[in-house]
Amino acid sequence: MKIETIGRNVPVEDRLRQRAEKKLGKLDKLLHEPTEARVTFSLEKHLHVAELFISHRDGTLRATEQAEGNLQEALDLALDKVEQQARRTAGKQKDGKRPRGDRESRWPVEVLRSESVGGGREPQVIETTHLPIKPMTVEEAALALEDGENGFVVFRDAVSQRVAVLYRRKDQNYGLIAPE
Repeated sequence: MKIETIGRNVPVEDRLRQRAEKKLGKLDKLLHEPTEARVTFSLEKHLHVAELFISHRDGTLRATEQAEGNLQEALDLALDKVEQQARRTAGKQKDGKRPRGDRESRWPVEVLRSESVGGGREPQVIETTHLPIKPMTVEEAALALEDGENGFVVFRDAVSQRVAVLYRRKDQNYGLIAPE
């Protein structure tokens, strides 16, 4: 794990830097490589602030905590919050996997008969299935897309509450269709 430590309006002591590196090293087993972390310490009036930003293969983790006591207390609070986020992310990856052979767990799509298209006839809908649309973030939708068999996930954006579609492009990157 690559760790960058920054001090704003406050010098960062070696003891504090080593504590951050030791605690962040424990998160390596929960996160997938490559992992980069940025730890920012700042002093604002009488508040000590510790901000963590961790970037890994499956997304990012962020935490900002402040304490009136000292920087070490703020760091411990922020590290606890990031550890909870990392455990939740790792749990979703384990729990989100579905059996590959189960056809009921796949996203069904509408199917049109090829002879119903063209020739002046209107297309006929052969099969229609209603999909449950779950609220989730874009990162959670990306995890669901990785675990699923189809090349798309329809979800309700947890931030904007609008329906969106995340799909896999031919170049293996992701595309997001979101209404304005």
